[in-house]
Amino acid sequence: MNAVEIEEAVSTLAEQTFDAAEFPYQFLAAFGNKDTTIKRLRATKGSTNASDLPGGVLQRNNIHIAVAPTGEVTQILGTLRASLATTKAKAKFILATDGDTFEAEDMDSGETVACPYADFPNHFGFFLSLAGITTVRQIRESSFDIRATSKLNRLYVELLKDNPDWGTADRRHDMNHFMARLIFCFFAEDTDIFHGSYPFTGTVERMSERDSSNTHEVIGELFRAMNTPTAERVAAKLPRWADGFPYVNGGLFAGSPEVPRFSKIARSYLIHIGALDWTKINPDIFGSMIQAVADDEERGTLGMHYTSVPNILKVLKPLFLNDLRARLEEAGDNSRMLLNLRRRMARIRVFDPACGSGNFLVIAYKEMRAIEAEINCRRGEPDQASDIPLTNFRGIELRDFPAEIARLALIIAEFQCDVLYRGQKLALAEFLPLNAENWITCDNALRLDWLSICPPSGTRVKHSADDLFHTPSDQPQIDFENDGGETYICGNPPYKGSQWQEDDQKSELEAIFGHLTKSWKSLDYVAGWFMKAANYGIHTNAAAAFVSTNSICQGRQVETLWPLIFKTGHEIAFAHTSFKWANLASNKAGVTVVIVGISSHAGKQRHLFSMADDGASLVKEAENINPYLVPGANITVGPQSKPHNGFSEMSFGNMPNDGGHLLLDAEEAENAIERFGVPIRFVRPFVGSQEFIRGMERRCIWVDAGEYGTANENQWLRERFEAVRVQRAASNRATTKALSVIPYRFGEVRQKGDETVIVVPSVSSETREYLPVGYVPASTIVSNLAFALYDAPLWNLALIASRLHLVWIGTVCGKLKTDYRYSNTLGWNTFPVPTLTDKMKSDLTRCAEDILLAREAHFPATIAELYDPEKMPTDLRETHKRNDEVLERIYIGRRFRNDTERLEKLFDLYTKMTASEKGAKRTGRAVRK
Repeated sequence: MNAVEIEEAVSTLAEQTFDAAEFPYQFLAAFGNKDTTIKRLRATKGSTNASDLPGGVLQRNNIHIAVAPTGEVTQILGTLRASLATTKAKAKFILATDGDTFEAEDMDSGETVACPYADFPNHFGFFLSLAGITTVRQIRESSFDIRATSKLNRLYVELLKDNPDWGTADRRHDMNHFMARLIFCFFAEDTDIFHGSYPFTGTVERMSERDSSNTHEVIGELFRAMNTPTAERVAAKLPRWADGFPYVNGGLFAGSPEVPRFSKIARSYLIHIGALDWTKINPDIFGSMIQAVADDEERGTLGMHYTSVPNILKVLKPLFLNDLRARLEEAGDNSRMLLNLRRRMARIRVFDPACGSGNFLVIAYKEMRAIEAEINCRRGEPDQASDIPLTNFRGIELRDFPAEIARLALIIAEFQCDVLYRGQKLALAEFLPLNAENWITCDNALRLDWLSICPPSGTRVKHSADDLFHTPSDQPQIDFENDGGETYICGNPPYKGSQWQEDDQKSELEAIFGHLTKSWKSLDYVAGWFMKAANYGIHTNAAAAFVSTNSICQGRQVETLWPLIFKTGHEIAFAHTSFKWANLASNKAGVTVVIVGISSHAGKQRHLFSMADDGASLVKEAENINPYLVPGANITVGPQSKPHNGFSEMSFGNMPNDGGHLLLDAEEAENAIERFGVPIRFVRPFVGSQEFIRGMERRCIWVDAGEYGTANENQWLRERFEAVRVQRAASNRATTKALSVIPYRFGEVRQKGDETVIVVPSVSSETREYLPVGYVPASTIVSNLAFALYDAPLWNLALIASRLHLVWIGTVCGKLKTDYRYSNTLGWNTFPVPTLTDKMKSDLTRCAEDILLAREAHFPATIAELYDPEKMPTDLRETHKRNDEVLERIYIGRRFRNDTERLEKLFDLYTKMTASEKGAKRTGRAVRK
């Protein structure tokens, strides 16, 4: 269950008649406990209930619950706290209630909740660790937004049920616009934007029939009032109960006041939503959750679109907020410097060309208002009106509803900031009517000219609208209120990799890159935003930073994308290496991302942010950050035909090209030997990536040229050879057809068959902490779906099994979908290793032996099982750690702090190695191998 689903279940429980006997089980079910778990707690025999209190329910490692006699909740909570069972079962929470009062305590932090029973859903975030949701602190801070999202979703679904035409493509915009109007009204009535005598929810409840027959008419009249200027009120003949509502303008209530029809259930939902405390709305995250309400595909993951403020600040702070804070610190109490900073901020534009529901823009606005408020306080002007206009916060969003919510979120953020920094009275006096200028464009960001949306000066082509909530791309112009300042581009664009892009998305990338490179088809969709940002920066005083999948800084995409960006004069000004961009799902769900900031005027010192192996945040200053997000020169690693480190050559295994006739499963091989007299020497173990990783047993027929005559005497083999010959002879490929004369052999043979082999799978899961390299005995045949080192010293295995090699492969080879994709020419042949002494090789050989012995101790566990990060045996993990320590001491005399430091050293060695080789070639000297 996600957070919204839990909120719904908890709210439903609170609304039901209290059942003392059932409450503990109902509570646990609301937090995702399965029926089988509840059944075991209820059982009279073999029960898992560890409680030592009459009627108590104790779930080990989770919670101890007891229903108290009326008026004795506090005493029973104390009893739960003192219970030996609570301590012994390591309960995280204790909870007591009598159906009127509700009290609970976090046993680790001591934090408590005490409230009326009906209000305990407001504190559902307190208990979310019971459901395995790890971002608990963030959710507690946004509990209101989740509750509101949950209830709005139920209202939305109920309205579509009774008004199916409003769910069609033709009317979806009307439905979305209606929801935006409701959200504004809920917020306005709780923040005194609407006069206290005219509450929106109260008016709907009072004036509409309980059977809901005229609910849509009542709401329609209220909307009509909000769209009627004061001077036109008499002519409009508004009902007396609607006339007290203010003129809102801004296009929010413009157009048709039509409202979908309400069922009794929908009317009840609306009243319950209005009863929430909308002063608690958090516009920087509310929008990112509510956008899923109106999206059929996203509704299944409702509430999981939350992006934490700290994550967004990882983009905004190094992009420009840190500089503003530094200038504020530098100004001190100097009135002139403070004024200059305020004027500078008034001209700054923040532009998100994939703005969604506007959370980047909202957070940027709120952070800038906080700095401006500090300036005003230092200058003795606390009541000074803000010089920072909303129209300086521009966005592009493809989808209709998020674009509407983005505008609404900014409006709410502006009002909240005015209340916070200038007081409720001034905020209310200046809030209505809303400004009709529009700053969010609903369109395709990769097809638009960004200069037309966010021009470098007020004299360029600009966008506006007749009202706040409609944005055709061909409308007339609005000026920036304060012209000519810096522009900061930011956001979290769509990530789709090349394999998942639709035809329209491919055509968008072709329009951007087609005239620049023939390799554009391999680029991720997000690359289009980086390229457009770089092109935009040619014409403006701008810098950009995007959240992106780390694939644009790995593998072949590096040599395709980044030279094009560098040609525009842009460099990487700052970056954050890979981390999880988490959401509200349980079990740390999220995607691995990087943050990359680019600028044509990057400073001399660039900042590279990363996470240490122990989870601590690190920042490193560098003179340059290369496209692999490593301090160093802007180099790209290209494939090499031979190892430049003098190591053993790695090649593909052997390709059958046999139509499957030379390959056998274990049972077929056994039958061939026992029933058909096939000599055992002609049947060999056969290993590719899947066979090695998953422990699948396969065999192959392996016959040398000198043995063909003998093998062909066996009828079973002869029939197999004939099937291979026929298959190859029928091929349209000349090379395959030519192989028909040797039907007993694989199409491509790279081993003799009597070598020992170090085998490296060509693809490995990204969840593994180490590459699953292995050692197979002589006579094993390696498939072309894996790489192999034949008769190589065992210390080579120690290199490949190291963390150092994993991060090198992940960076320079890239990934297939989300899995590591190995390459001998790009990964092994380029892998930088210092000169190894005999002693070092001996130490690494011992490490490799220890890894193999540790695996053997867990036979018959497969590599997939042994290297599952959640189940990896302790002794195996320790042997890998020792291997890492031995190898990393060879590099720098100690362990590396994190992968960023590992890559920095590797790229430094790679640069020196390649420079040495180039120098040797120029002077005609042979390069040592």
